[in-house]
Amino acid sequence: MERSITLDIGPELSGREIKYVLKSRLFMSARLIAKLKRREDGILLNGERAFVIKKVAAGDVLTLKISDEDEASENIVPVRGEIDIVYEDEDLLLVNKAAGVPTHPSLDHYRDTLANHTAYYYMEKGRSFTFRPINRLDRNTSGLMLIAKNSYAQDMAARLHKEGLLKRRYLALVLGDIKTDFGTIDAPIARADGSVIMREVSTKGRPARTGYRVLKRFPGAALIEAVPVTGRTHQIRVHMAHIGHPLAGDFLYGGECEAIPRHALHSYKIEFTHPVSGEALNFECDMPEDMKRAIKYFDR
Repeated sequence: MERSITLDIGPELSGREIKYVLKSRLFMSARLIAKLKRREDGILLNGERAFVIKKVAAGDVLTLKISDEDEASENIVPVRGEIDIVYEDEDLLLVNKAAGVPTHPSLDHYRDTLANHTAYYYMEKGRSFTFRPINRLDRNTSGLMLIAKNSYAQDMAARLHKEGLLKRRYLALVLGDIKTDFGTIDAPIARADGSVIMREVSTKGRPARTGYRVLKRFPGAALIEAVPVTGRTHQIRVHMAHIGHPLAGDFLYGGECEAIPRHALHSYKIEFTHPVSGEALNFECDMPEDMKRAIKYFDR
């Protein structure tokens, strides 16, 4: 996809090189700047091609044209499938991913992933496509998932994510009687020995922190809101199992139950500052029906 970004140069940037503006004002990566330099119309100053050592003056107009044609995800086969779009603009696509839908293609899921369905969605629009998920969800986790539509939005959104400014909240149905109404789990997570899938709390792991609060209690279970401060694989699932309250339906971490056939985890809320426009955005989506049925199973 192509994206054009225009910046009016103010007095505070007068006399600075374009390279400074790109790095310090627009926070562009060296990789993206290199791409812009290769394009004939990648960097324009007052409508004319300019090199990054060119100095700008107050009143100048800097235009950047980002094209991802050379990075199109050609190995992702476009396949028609349902996409629940919550929000879309020039830079971002926010979807409500269904449980059971993998994010990326793999040997076992080559044509039935969110990436396949998104590729088809843009093929229908006649647009090239590169799959750039910002927050990734497990196959059986449902809910809000953010996708960048160009490399600049990806760089900026990834920066927000790294700095903890992409705030995500989850609903989870956990087993057992949680003694406290809220708490924080601060325990490092590593890949479990001998497994390519499972994770575990381990002193050898990377720092991981999850906050939670109980929303409603049931006999033998509780609905909680979980807030991951870090973004480790299976973090909420591993942390809740670690304190003795695995997610309902999570066979991998000891939460087997007949109430739901998948782990009961839903990304229901996301808050962030738009990586390009700077607008404050927040979105919510309803809990899926299978989790509602699981709650009724325990609330009886």
